[in-house]
Amino acid sequence: MSDSLQAVLAALELDVAEVNASAGLVSRTPIDGSQLARIPISSADAGASAVARAKQAQMRWRDTPAPRRGEVVRRYGNVLRAYKDALGMLVTLETGKLLQEGMGEVQEMIDICDFAVGLSRQLHGLTIASERPDHRMLETWHPYGICGVISAFNFPVAVWAWNTTLALVCGNAVIWKPSEKTPLSAWAAHRLLIRTLSEFDPWMVDVAHLIIGDRSTGAWLVEHPDVRLISATGSTGMGRVVGEECARQFKRSILELGGNNAAIVCPSADLDLALRAIVFAAAGTAGQRCTTMRRLLIHRDAYATLIPRLRAAYASIAVGDPRVPGTLVGPLIDAAAFEAHRRTLAEATAEGATITGGERLFADQWPDAFYVRPALAEMPEQSPTMLRETFAPILYALPFDDLDEAIALNNAAAHGLSSCIFTRNLADSEIFLSARGSDCGITNVNIGTSGAEIGGAFGGEKQTGGGRESGSDAWKGYMRRTTSTINFGKDLPLAQGIRFDL
Repeated sequence: MSDSLQAVLAALELDVAEVNASAGLVSRTPIDGSQLARIPISSADAGASAVARAKQAQMRWRDTPAPRRGEVVRRYGNVLRAYKDALGMLVTLETGKLLQEGMGEVQEMIDICDFAVGLSRQLHGLTIASERPDHRMLETWHPYGICGVISAFNFPVAVWAWNTTLALVCGNAVIWKPSEKTPLSAWAAHRLLIRTLSEFDPWMVDVAHLIIGDRSTGAWLVEHPDVRLISATGSTGMGRVVGEECARQFKRSILELGGNNAAIVCPSADLDLALRAIVFAAAGTAGQRCTTMRRLLIHRDAYATLIPRLRAAYASIAVGDPRVPGTLVGPLIDAAAFEAHRRTLAEATAEGATITGGERLFADQWPDAFYVRPALAEMPEQSPTMLRETFAPILYALPFDDLDEAIALNNAAAHGLSSCIFTRNLADSEIFLSARGSDCGITNVNIGTSGAEIGGAFGGEKQTGGGRESGSDAWKGYMRRTTSTINFGKDLPLAQGIRFDL
């Protein structure tokens, strides 16, 4: 275990021995490819025990007043504030994100805790007018049951927090299966939550569980009949398997899957603003966000001006160690990601693309790490390669002639997560946001496709899965609704005027 990791775990006041096992799931840093730690894999018995304990705790947790559940989450948010620097550094070590992005991910966790605390006093239903005299109808929301969370490597703790904080204030127990690529960050975030729960009331530790393993562990969680909701973040292929199994058991699923996100640059766009937004959305996090900008549709009148500026920007992007100030792009997560990047650029070239960047960097210095210069691919048309999501910093650029054409190109992708338009024309922006505009779950004007705030519901349509997490009314996904009718009169009138006289 490196000195830097030991220092981080010491700052988190976590037991190094727990992640220094001789066997287990290996956590590696993509910064140089070295091993960080070994996290013990959860046995089948441990998984079964976690579900059984969660099931027992669920019965008590659902009867705990929602504001008290919110108080637990509030305290966890304060714990995250105290350990933000250390946990953010751990995220950077394990994912290769810039240090400021690692810190930003922990800030997302803090923000969703704040959101959930307020929500704990607002889990309200409706009172509905009845068509029958002396009757009242109302809706009530109740805890749904044990929630399983399957998270991805690129946001190893924030997306879990989106789900877990809402699920907890809604009265549910949670079992978390993190990505096998980032188990260490998950272990640390979970340990901090368990510490918070234990200090609040010892029995509460059983409302949150962590199971470590590979895909088979995730499959086991999805298939377990006592886990009634699965929130899964990952590839469309993974989501299809999860969705089918949930449908088979009539479980609820919240699926946050792939994205092939496009930006439209109109003739009226502020190109200075658009340039900054495009480069961050396309190259930030080494292209490893589900909301990464992957397609850039530029009106022909602006194409000749914007493309040279993009080429220059891509040539100057600082790639390197994400812990070093001034670095803008860190490494890809692993060799498989690099191979997908390399193969995709070759395919785009065969389709007529002109490529700027894309080469591997620092191979001699860090042979087991995979740094690449972000690639700009100028395409003659929207090709099959362009319509396939590759989790790497590749931005495809294509000219268009009118807005209807650009919207059709945007909507041609199988995914429907994020999209944006750059324009100073009110009609263009309103058309883009209308029913005949973008078919994505996120539609932005004069900002990029990435960097969503927790206040809005996050998610997308089509092969993105249709799920919603985080803000707005996403909390309803973790609860069940009952409709009740109360007769406070002496008669029994029937709905729809039906008569049934005995």
